[in-house]
Amino acid sequence: MSKAAEIDIVSVSKIYGSTTAVHSISLKIPSGSYCCFLGPSGCGKTSTLRMIAGHESISSGDIRLGNIVVTDFPPAKRGTAMMFQSYALFPHLDLIDNVAFSLKMKGVEKEQRRAKALDMLKLMQMEPYANRRPAQLSGGQQQRVALARALITDPEALLLDEPLSALDPFLKIRMRAELKKLQKSLGITFVHVTHSQEEAMALADIIVIMNDGRIEQAAHPREVFERPATAFVARFMGDHNVLTGRVVASGDGKVTLEVPEGQTFTVAGPAQEPGAPIDIGVRTDRVRLATPAEKTLGFHGVVSNVEYRGASVKITVIGAGSDDFTVIATDADYFEKPVAVGDAVPLCWGLEDAVLLGRIAA
Repeated sequence: MSKAAEIDIVSVSKIYGSTTAVHSISLKIPSGSYCCFLGPSGCGKTSTLRMIAGHESISSGDIRLGNIVVTDFPPAKRGTAMMFQSYALFPHLDLIDNVAFSLKMKGVEKEQRRAKALDMLKLMQMEPYANRRPAQLSGGQQQRVALARALITDPEALLLDEPLSALDPFLKIRMRAELKKLQKSLGITFVHVTHSQEEAMALADIIVIMNDGRIEQAAHPREVFERPATAFVARFMGDHNVLTGRVVASGDGKVTLEVPEGQTFTVAGPAQEPGAPIDIGVRTDRVRLATPAEKTLGFHGVVSNVEYRGASVKITVIGAGSDDFTVIATDADYFEKPVAVGDAVPLCWGLEDAVLLGRIAA
């Protein structure tokens, strides 16, 4: 296998007519890392992946692989390989010829390319099926063949466009583990587009969260989980509640905000301009159904929904300017003191369970 390449995206934009799909993004993806681009539909993540691959032209900016600027290179000259969401296997060819196809295009002679294709099928544990056609395979097997075909060119980076979206939930989890194992054993850079938070958290060394053509945060999964950079990340990842208000006091490493309903909340953070708009995130699993005490913060709200999830219970509360303030309680805690829709409840959390969220300039 080739060495892994660092991918450096420098002020890259993509404009379609009057629409800007990607707004001047810059990002370094370390060599040999597993990077997941995550975000809602239309956020620019697939356009970015296709620009790295060379399947989409860049409107402005540059992409560098290792030390080489590849902005104007065709896909075949970039040292990347792309695995498409549809797998795009040739129905009339057996698996060996499917996998060997790119080598055939490069003029590699038949015996050599078929031997290499067989090696790739062995790597994917698909050798027993080598003479079958794609229609005779399950979704998971087709995916392995598509991976083998992408990897036969010895790419420095493998680009994956929602590779697990067509699989059933159990197979998704199994293939997730296989992708991670494959990336570690090959040591090459994987760049994977997904709209699943769980998938990104399970796979990535670095998660890049995009919204409206911009990068909201690029960080290790634990940092994204514990310290979301913006209100969008906090909401999208689903593990923080967001309270929005204006700064009423700041100093001594703390900031106090007031929400439109009049309650005030404090968060650790640098001094802010009085009256400035501000967002804070509060960990959903750290909120307790208890009256705020001396060293805690909180408010009273009304329960709007209760969802039993087995090991945990999700309770949604209206209050403090939020329609969906979420509490994740353990099943033991919840059933010891259950609440129902319509109940008025006290909520509290510690200062350390809240984080000051940044804002991205439009």
